[in-house]
Amino acid sequence: MGDELPDYYFRVKENGAAVFRVDTQNRQRRIEMDQIATVNIRNGMVKPQGNRTLSPEDQAAIAEWMAARKAQLAARTIDDIHRAVDYLNLTTGWVQSEASTTDLDAVTDALLLAMHDLRTALVRRKAQQIEDAADDAAE
Repeated sequence: MGDELPDYYFRVKENGAAVFRVDTQNRQRRIEMDQIATVNIRNGMVKPQGNRTLSPEDQAAIAEWMAARKAQLAARTIDDIHRAVDYLNLTTGWVQSEASTTDLDAVTDALLLAMHDLRTALVRRKAQQIEDAADDAAE
């Protein structure tokens, strides 16, 4: 561990985090973590723990963590999409050079439906972007 611990610790959960205030300034010099709130990253809700009132410092630390966490999750999502493109390319190579008839029978329908669904969504979004750009240009 480094010489100085952060003032707050965020125990990540699926939809956010449990927020703890870290205290090392006690008589035993032990690390104590006092849960002060729970955070829902999806809806932005911050619920103080128990009857606690969050200080401005608490609120600022939580807001900063939420912004950083949202950015981190967004970056992961984009990275996952780039990986999906790579997987599609690798799948094409597999279909062309390695897949047996049995292998193809096992995956073809699922792949075709997923790719059709993706293509439909992409075409719809692209058409909406073009329409929105034309509307903006006309204004």
